[in-house]
Amino acid sequence: MNLLLISNSTNPGEAYLGWPKPFIADFLKKHQVEEVLFVPYAGVSLSHESLAKSYDVYETRVASVFMEFGCKLTSIHRMADPVEAVETAACVAVGGGNTFHLVSMMHQTGIMQAIRRKALKGMPYMGWSAGSNVACPTLRTTNDMPIIQPSSFDCMNLVPFQINPHYLDANPEGHGGETRQQRIEEFMIINRTIPVLGLREASLLEVEGNQMLLKGHRPLRFFSYGKDPVEIPQGSDLSYLL
Repeated sequence: MNLLLISNSTNPGEAYLGWPKPFIADFLKKHQVEEVLFVPYAGVSLSHESLAKSYDVYETRVASVFMEFGCKLTSIHRMADPVEAVETAACVAVGGGNTFHLVSMMHQTGIMQAIRRKALKGMPYMGWSAGSNVACPTLRTTNDMPIIQPSSFDCMNLVPFQINPHYLDANPEGHGGETRQQRIEEFMIINRTIPVLGLREASLLEVEGNQMLLKGHRPLRFFSYGKDPVEIPQGSDLSYLL
């Protein structure tokens, strides 16, 4: 497989997809990608007119960035047959937003399994935030509100662990609820055999074949049942988790 699983699209004060641009450019060049099929279904609030308009806005936003890489990007919501679009795609990119809506639409359109089949055969796949969540076995470590009920929480299971994107260490001042770590520990109690990777902002995982590297600018927090969380430094080889 060839995967680029990005925690977040934008850091405060930066342009959209600003911090991961060098990594995306390298990924596209490495795999000789000139056209990308974009999945916008997580973007539900980019326009208040309609979901279709939100998808249009999302496509334009992402396409303008990919144009800088000399890469044409087209959204799957324009395709009459989404599964066929995946079958003929050279690369798929899945944008962030609401993971529940993304998963609902991926099951509804049939592209959840279609993308999985192609990715397992080596098609380059990239996603950020919700787009990283759906590469995991399930959506259960998303941070999002369940604004819709998908037919299943199951995702593509391209990696045998869960990702918690936008992982935060601190509890906001004045907040009396659980910390992110406590929420993940709740998941671990119920799902004891599945590790969780707390992927901090400005960091990503790149999978190439049997190798997985932590790239970006920040360390990762690794959770496994019955053990204290472990800090994994930037640049580490995490191939043993595949």
